[in-house]
Amino acid sequence: MTGPQTPQTSPAGGGFRRSDLTVESVSDGLSANGYLADEALCTSIFLALALRRPLLLEGEAGVGKTEVAKVLSAWTGGRLLRLQCYEGIDVSQAVYEWDYARQLLHLRAAEAFKGVGGGETIEDEVYSEKFLVRRPLLSAIDGRDGPPAVLLIDEVDRADDEFEAFLLEFLSDYAVTVPELGTFTAIEPPVVIVTSNRTRDVHDALKRRCLYHWVEHPDFEREVAIIERRAPQALPELARQVAAAVEALRGMHLYKPPGVAESIDWTASLAALGRREIDGRSVELTLGSVLKYQEDQNRVRATGVAELVKAALGRAG
Repeated sequence: MTGPQTPQTSPAGGGFRRSDLTVESVSDGLSANGYLADEALCTSIFLALALRRPLLLEGEAGVGKTEVAKVLSAWTGGRLLRLQCYEGIDVSQAVYEWDYARQLLHLRAAEAFKGVGGGETIEDEVYSEKFLVRRPLLSAIDGRDGPPAVLLIDEVDRADDEFEAFLLEFLSDYAVTVPELGTFTAIEPPVVIVTSNRTRDVHDALKRRCLYHWVEHPDFEREVAIIERRAPQALPELARQVAAAVEALRGMHLYKPPGVAESIDWTASLAALGRREIDGRSVELTLGSVLKYQEDQNRVRATGVAELVKAALGRAG
């Protein structure tokens, strides 16, 4: 049984058609929307789109996994639906729930109407679609015109085993059963990006259902290009110096190595302070923009801020 829904059509226009996709067009589409991806990531995204398969992105926090889904939504024109996973998440947060307050008001109104000569209250009325609250998973497959939705299942490693098993079933059939209404099935599956920071291993069954890519920190020149694009207020030489300093920080075995977001924040902070290049004092003052743990800041200070600056200036030059 299939619940009532409007047929979903393939995307038209907007620069995105599955039939026209190539690795190069994926790279161009991402770049046009502010995301500079390497060839390996572009290839994984291309395959996920072409084969209509979920893409599991793993990597350290801050490497740009979540941003992939946001940029895909901007490029394809599909709605971005984000499901933030956490321990204890259940169907009511992820799939659907009933609007009990509105159902109760409806029942009371119907009873009052009946008392002055109105029609009988039909029990099924309170379990109609107008009282159904669609959460991200149901919204992703609920048919409508336009490009398929982009479903971001973020930090799946934070969810428990039971929810991960449910996700496996959902990603296999792209269907949700609402006992009172029937089964909603996607006419065209959504674009699905699953992310994990690898705080625990994702089960093999879920990995088999997805294509997989490990997202690395960008290399030096690509990080410079990202910083220049996302922090245009900074001078090019400052962007290069920050990228070099961040590269050095990532080699210091910190508790939380800085990601690309921290590189951008650090550059923007230095630029806001009027710095044209990094120096020991400016690094000391702005460490909180790039390192978010006191232990990491202490390690950098113990190693020597001057040494960090010297290494960064040498690499950037």
